[in-house]
This record gives sequence, structure tokens and C-alpha cells, in this order.
Amino acid sequence: MRDLIVALFILASLPVSFKRPVAGMMMFSLLAYMRVQDLTWGFARDMRWSFYVALVMFAGWIFQREKHAPTWNFRSCLLVFMPAWMFVGLIESRGILYTIQSANFIEYVKVVGIAIFTMMVVRRREHLRAIMWIIGGSFAFFGLKNGAAAVLSGGSLYIIRGPGGMLEDNNDFALALAMSVPLIVGLATSETNQYYTKWLKICTPFTFLSIFATRSRGGFLSAVVATFVIVWRSRNRLAGIALMCLAGTIGVIAFANSEMFERLKTLQNVSEDGSATGRLEAWKVAGKMIEDQPVFGVGFNQFQHAYLDYGARVHDRQDGSRVAHNAYLQIWSEGGTPVFLAYFTLLVASILAVQKLRREANRIYERSWIQSYCTAFEGAIVAFMVGSTFLNRAHFDLIYHYFALIIVFENIARAEMKNPLGVTGAVRRGVGGQLTRTERLGFRSRSHSRPGFRTTDLSPRTFRGGGGPSLADRHPS
Repeated sequence: MRDLIVALFILASLPVSFKRPVAGMMMFSLLAYMRVQDLTWGFARDMRWSFYVALVMFAGWIFQREKHAPTWNFRSCLLVFMPAWMFVGLIESRGILYTIQSANFIEYVKVVGIAIFTMMVVRRREHLRAIMWIIGGSFAFFGLKNGAAAVLSGGSLYIIRGPGGMLEDNNDFALALAMSVPLIVGLATSETNQYYTKWLKICTPFTFLSIFATRSRGGFLSAVVATFVIVWRSRNRLAGIALMCLAGTIGVIAFANSEMFERLKTLQNVSEDGSATGRLEAWKVAGKMIEDQPVFGVGFNQFQHAYLDYGARVHDRQDGSRVAHNAYLQIWSEGGTPVFLAYFTLLVASILAVQKLRREANRIYERSWIQSYCTAFEGAIVAFMVGSTFLNRAHFDLIYHYFALIIVFENIARAEMKNPLGVTGAVRRGVGGQLTRTERLGFRSRSHSRPGFRTTDLSPRTFRGGGGPSLADRHPS
């Protein structure tokens, strides 16, 4: 029955995806992060739903009368440069025939293609908000589900793994959950509907518990760093730090003797942990590859194939090898120095971009959805940069989607900041024409009496350029 419901739901979305490609992007994101197909047990689980949705939405975009080109800036050009350079490097190392038939490289090109397509179809704040809700809501669901299971098990639950796809591995799942924590908090602080806010706040601590239940040490460190970013960007840092310390203390007391906590204790002595020493050995091998092939690397996804040429046998096996266990060394050794520089620049430039956007918004708004989204993206990127230091996730789908969403976010936010009162210039006033509370905070509710999902809007701290008196000149409503 569940398979039939999921199949009918996805099939019903195909005509909408053709007519409105942005709706197809939302469905594609739901299948990628919520993995509804993996919540079934029958025929729907093995269907290539994402491929069908992508095919339909691309076809719909082709037949659209009004098409938008992606935003071409330094970062979007780097997105295109990386697979192009890797293509040349893979040909140089493995030959043209192997390159064309390489399923892994084709998948990577698809990941970048989806990121570029996102910039082409997500043009409005409603679209951006919906995708943010799909991503954040998906991980909030898994966080609540797995976190509750961890509590009920008393911390002795088996290692939690992801639903499937890019999230199947427990370390990858933990990294995605850590990246989702700032997103969930950002959504909670950008909504005026208390029902949404309370639901997201409830999911946040359970998401942390889910990260612990994966037994991923990299995921744990990523979650800590993401939390610090959230606290640092909060309005009261001192209270946030105190609350963070209190929550950590309670967590240690509650789960100190649990199986989930045992693996985290190995962080105290890395030299005695076999997994950690294996990573260090893989990093040394990656360094040899980089030194030997600094321009094109050993070829996309060829680290394991080339491992035996640069490193010792693993566990005395003739075919033994390791992955890089580090996203930076992975992409550097496989793609060469130009690709590594492009990749690292993308990460740093994305953080700097949202920080610059925050400063611009702070000059206009007391508090707004823009600042909340800046914290969400900044925390997610920082969490990935920390977590990927220990994981082979240079080609993680979610981070490339974030690269594109940040560019989209910049365009939408700056367009609205140019006219803080909105496109129509109409601002709903309280009694006597005063600004309402939600307007002062940058979240104007819709005028109808029953606010639905769309409940946020912009409202300025001050009106510049002849837009009227500043908020300081107005009486509080």
C-alpha cells in the first residue's frame, strides 16, 4: 500500500514538473533528501524516480517560453570549471573510452548540472523558501525519528544509517544531519507561524541525538562547530554559550555509559585507534599522489586504483587499498591542484558571500529572514568543511546544491533589499498607520485572517532614499 501511495504521488507530480520546472526541482530535492522511495519495501523502492522527474523537468524547461540563464559569477564559473578540468585529467590518465563510460564521473556531472539548473529555475523567494523547507524538513523528520529511537533504546541502539542514496553510509548521514542543524534553526527563526517554529525547535535536539546515534566522530565535530556558529550569530551570545554548555553537560551525564558515547571517547587518543591511523596513512599516500601528479591528479575516482602504486598493502592483501578519508586530499589527488584550489575557493567564497550579505541586511533590518538564512548557510558550509576533513565526500551532492542556493539567495535577497517594502510597495499597517511588530522584525504576515504556509515578508529597520521616516521615528505598535 505504501509503495502504491508513493508511486501515485510521484507520478502525479510529473505533469506539474513539466509545466513548472521549479516544482520538478522541489520534487527532485524531496526524492534526494527525504528519500520517500526508501521508506517503502516493494516495487517503488527500486524505481529510478529521480531520473524520471529530472527528465520531465528538463523537458518542461526546454518548452518554456520564458527561460532564465543561470547566474554567471566567479563561483558559478568555478562550478563548471571543476568537472571540465577533471574530464581532461581523466582522459589523460585513463583514456577517452573509459572517461565516456565512467558512471561515477557521469554522476558527478549530474550533481553539478542540478546545481546549475537550480540557479535557472529558482528565481523567487517563495521558491527558495520551499526548497529550504524540503531540505530542512526532510532532515528534521529523520532527526526526530532516529533521535526518538535513540532515547527509547537508552543509548544502546545499533548504528544509525541513512535512508539510502548519498545518505546511506552512517558517516555521510551524520554529516548531512550536522549540516541541517543550522538550516532547521534558520527556518525556525524566519517563520512567524508558531506551529512551524515549535515543530522545528522540537526536532533540533532530536537531530543532535541522531548524529550521536550514527557513532560518527566527524559528524559529532561538525555538529559542535555548526552549533557554535548558531550561537555566535545569535542575539545573545553569552546566553547561547551557557545553554550550549548546559546541553552538552546534560548529554554527557545522560549518555556517558551508553554505547553511542563509547566511540566518541576514542577522540581522546587518536594514536591508539585503528581507524584513525588508517586515515593518517591514506593522507600520506594522497600526498605522494599530489607530489607526483600535481596538475591533473591520478584521475577522477581513481584514488583506490592508484593506491597500490603509492602506498603499502592494506592488511597484507594484494588488492587492498583505502579511500582518501579527506575531501580536500581526495579532490586534490584525483583532480589536481587547479581543481583543489577551485573547490576550496568555492567553500571560502560562499561563506564570505553570506557574511557580506548579512552585513548589508543588518544595515536595513532589525531582524529578517535574510539574516536567518545567512546563519543557516554559513553554519552548514562550516559544518561541511569540518566534517569532510575526515570523510571522502568531495562530491557530496548536498554541498553543491548549497553552492547554487547561496547564489540564488544572494540575488533574491539583494533584489528585495533594494525595495524593503516589497515589489508593490504596500505595507500592512497597524492602528494609526504604525508598523506592526512583525513588520519591524522583517517578517510581515499576509493580510488574510488565516495565515498559511507563506507567512514571511520583508520590513525595514529604516527607510532610505526618501522612503519615509525611520523606524526610530515611529511609535511602537
